Amino acid sequence: MRIGELAKKTGVPARMLRYYEEQGLMSPRRLDNGYRVYDDYLVDRVRKIRGLVDSGIPTRIVADILPCLDKPQTIVVNDPDPELRELLAHERDRMSVKIDFLIQNRDAITRYIDALDQATAARQEYRAS
Repeated sequence: MRIGELAKKTGVPARMLRYYEEQGLMSPRRLDNGYRVYDDYLVDRVRKIRGLVDSGIPTRIVADILPCLDKPQTIVVNDPDPELRELLAHERDRMSVKIDFLIQNRDAITRYIDALDQATAARQEYRAS
């Protein structure tokens, strides 16, 4: 697929997709004429990249994390960086707070939908009688 189609499928602008390529986060194939061709598996990869970037993780760290998301594997760290560990722990905790908030909002919306459904059913019963 071309970059426009990938942008449409992922909601990520073509300019950002080119940036991801520059950062080594994804590698499209090149045709003889130099055009980029994006394989279907890159749709999922771009969504993962976007999710990590949107959660506040810098692209330089996303590059290290991506292989862990592609398939289960043993993670080997050769040069542990305490600052990176602190950053990742902070981002993980921030994500947990967001997830909890989203769960609360989802549950509230579900309760509201249930209340709407009950009100609609009661109104239909009233009209039927």
